[in-house]
Amino acid sequence: MKLNILIVDDSPVMRAMIIKTIKMSDLGENVFFQASNGHEGLEIMKNNWIDLVLADINMPVMNGEEMIDRMRGDDYLKDIPVLVVSTESSESRIEILEKKTSGFVHKPFTPEFIGNKILEVTGAKNG
Repeated sequence: MKLNILIVDDSPVMRAMIIKTIKMSDLGENVFFQASNGHEGLEIMKNNWIDLVLADINMPVMNGEEMIDRMRGDDYLKDIPVLVVSTESSESRIEILEKKTSGFVHKPFTPEFIGNKILEVTGAKNG
């Protein structure tokens, strides 16, 4: 199953690494969209079909948590699964984020881990 995946991270290098890692995870061919902050991410979601969002939390302009809150308040975007991909280490903050999203992925991560997490969240078939 081909997925439309939005990567929201202020680091172009990290976005490229996430895409490369997902491609290495044997999930088949997917379409990737990229945004450097939550505001850009919301615009992409409003103009494209997105199956899954992978979002960092700490970004300029609009952080990931604010983007997620706005998604959850929007009838069109509220059901899009979101995986937070972050170096966040505060257990209390991670708990709050997990309640708002489909899960939390600590940076760095392996292709197997991210692949399994994407399969779990989207229900997509491998390859």
